[in-house]
Amino acid sequence: MTNLAPTITLAHGAELPALGLGTWPLTGAEAAAAVRSALQAGYRLIDTAENYGNEDAVGQGLRDSGVPREEVFLTTKFNRKWHSVDGARQAAEASLRRLGVDYLDLLLIHWPNPDQGTYDDAFAGLVTLLEAGVVRAIGTSNFKPAHLQKVIDVTGVVPDVNQINLNPYATRNASVAFDAGHGIVTEAWSPLKPASLLSDQVVVAIAEAHGRTPAQTVLRWHVQHGYVPIPKSSALARQQENLAVFDFELAPDELAAIDALDRGEAHVEDSDTFGH
Repeated sequence: MTNLAPTITLAHGAELPALGLGTWPLTGAEAAAAVRSALQAGYRLIDTAENYGNEDAVGQGLRDSGVPREEVFLTTKFNRKWHSVDGARQAAEASLRRLGVDYLDLLLIHWPNPDQGTYDDAFAGLVTLLEAGVVRAIGTSNFKPAHLQKVIDVTGVVPDVNQINLNPYATRNASVAFDAGHGIVTEAWSPLKPASLLSDQVVVAIAEAHGRTPAQTVLRWHVQHGYVPIPKSSALARQQENLAVFDFELAPDELAAIDALDRGEAHVEDSDTFGH
């Protein structure tokens, strides 16, 4: 019996697994093999993007895994080129073709690109796709509270998910608070970066106290805060290790000690100026 992560119910009703597999920067056969092994190990959330150039390989890994499509929560994202109502439709259709599937579980705007000023139109396009049943959930990636407030004000619809760079060195308190206050689930990309995080003496000491690895301890920190981490790994042993975080619990003082590692947002890409 494969152990599966518990799920979180999103605003529009879809069930999001509480931990998933990130696929950047894997491509080609390596990406397909990683997706296959992760699904066979029990992962049910797979995250990709147009910009990763691996949607075809992710789709191949899904087919190779033998896991039924309806059991997998498949997420992808689209670039600034498609920031319009019709552009969102075109982006979705292109991703569906590359992935070889007939619906998406979650479609995200990859970056807000406020210099272009049309991310609200892109989100309106996502709402249309949700209503048409092309996607089961909609959301944003790398959006700050001001960006999120604008799409909510313009469309009257709250995103299901906001995916951001989040880890104990960048706890993103303002974004997390906004998301929580609006019923938006926060996903964390690169949850185990930078690598120095896993040798931090605070993390190592807490890991040793639980007989766990530093990576498991950091992922457990995410999970207990209600965040959905999507660590990337192509190695089966590491995939299995990363998924095995639902059978222990950090004490409140341990959570607080990890929270205190926050270094602010100095090393987080500024989504007001960076994007695809």
